[in-house]
Amino acid sequence: MSKTAALRVVLGDQLTPGLSALEGLDPARDRVLLMEVMAECTYVPHHPQKIILILSAMRHFARALEARGVAVDYIRLDDPANTQSFAGEVARAVARHRPERIIATHPGEWRVLQDMEAWEKTLGLPVEIRPDHRFVCDLPRFRAWAKGRKQYRMEFFYREMRRETGLLMEGDEPAGGAWNYDAENRASLPAGVTPPAAPRFAPDEITRDVIALVSTRFGTHFGAAESFAWPVTARDAEAALAAFIRDRLPRFGDYQDAMAAGQPFLFHSLISTSLNIGLLDPRAICIAAEQAWRDGLAPLNAVEGFIRQIIGWREYVRGLYWLLMPGFAEGNALSAKRPLPAFYWGAETSMRCMSQAVGQTRDHAYAHHIQRLMITGNFALIAGLDPAEVNRWYLAVYADAFDWVELPNTQGMALYADGGVMASKPYAASAAYINRMGDYCRGCAHDAKDAVGPRACPFNFLYWDFIARHAEDFARNPRMAMPVMGLRKLKPEKLAAMRAKAREFLDGPEMRG
Repeated sequence: MSKTAALRVVLGDQLTPGLSALEGLDPARDRVLLMEVMAECTYVPHHPQKIILILSAMRHFARALEARGVAVDYIRLDDPANTQSFAGEVARAVARHRPERIIATHPGEWRVLQDMEAWEKTLGLPVEIRPDHRFVCDLPRFRAWAKGRKQYRMEFFYREMRRETGLLMEGDEPAGGAWNYDAENRASLPAGVTPPAAPRFAPDEITRDVIALVSTRFGTHFGAAESFAWPVTARDAEAALAAFIRDRLPRFGDYQDAMAAGQPFLFHSLISTSLNIGLLDPRAICIAAEQAWRDGLAPLNAVEGFIRQIIGWREYVRGLYWLLMPGFAEGNALSAKRPLPAFYWGAETSMRCMSQAVGQTRDHAYAHHIQRLMITGNFALIAGLDPAEVNRWYLAVYADAFDWVELPNTQGMALYADGGVMASKPYAASAAYINRMGDYCRGCAHDAKDAVGPRACPFNFLYWDFIARHAEDFARNPRMAMPVMGLRKLKPEKLAAMRAKAREFLDGPEMRG
């Protein structure tokens, strides 16, 4: 049995040829380990399409490494000897190959880092955990930005990233004279505007094998496997990016907050799955989008809004995650304790907006940011759902969800469970917002303008019940002055009626499922 110089571990969201764990790889003496393990498929009940995405992309990545002459140990989920955990499979690989050391890249999730940091003591050989260079802002740089700040506001971080990358800059000033064009990106979808079809990538033989495996092993998980069409190779991911820039980026800005029944993708990029598992590079994505603006192919508001999502929001939530964990996951500033209703898992609901958002999540393992924040997240906030349960749901049902990106978005933005670390106010809204930004309210069993009648929309009476429950605390927040003032102007009998409707609904059968 030959001795290996280095066992290089690659995780399922690290499928990048230039990964730091692969730097300096010697094909003659090193070995790469990729592992499909049950523990990673089931620590939450992941959507079948998420499992298919990662396993298929891993298998394609392993094949590409082997084509370059790299020795790969690939552990399949259905291998009878599989211990079904990272620690167990690394230990088996060490026994097989007797490496001098283990090299890995810093993982994206706190729990995996805890596992990885125990390998050295457990296995009795050096373990080098290298920084993950696939982000624009490394973790020491983010900590330097955060040091001494009482509040961590994304906008200020984003401006520094713009300056440092030079993206959308004209000398020392932002292109167009403004840093942020968000005010121009809030249009609802007009009648007669049909978004172009999103690219679909037909499963090849590798992916079909994975679909069969996942359907057999995880058939009880929430979500449909048969409609899987996500990119699983860098080549297909690049094609998806090119299609977005050509076909949808020009109108992405205008309609990025819009919602429309039967239109799950609208003008969104659909590249977060590829980006979060390493098939695309964030800098290259932003450069391509910027070039579209400079070439006159897309307006500035669209390109700025898209780039802000990547070098602003995505980098920011990753930095906050590693700055604030593990305590960040435990926050529950609003003492929310209600269990997650069954309609989050596909049970019947009278709310058409919720049915649309959850239905497309079931079918595609996808919903865009406004659906996540202002439908499923907003309802969870105003109904007082337990943050731990809500976080597990978001992590389970979306194909692009990994703890580092899901937890801050849910805990901080959607639920305000961090007490304002991320957001300056809770993102609570009544049905008026949903009705303004989409057509979900048309044909709904509820009336978006009613808060107390027989067809009253739950978002209306739950909103005011939420403000009333937390009015004392919210009165100290300047950004909550208007809703608190609105609460005080309500006639006592109307407020009492709305709160009674809220109690009836929250204790009723729809919330139990």
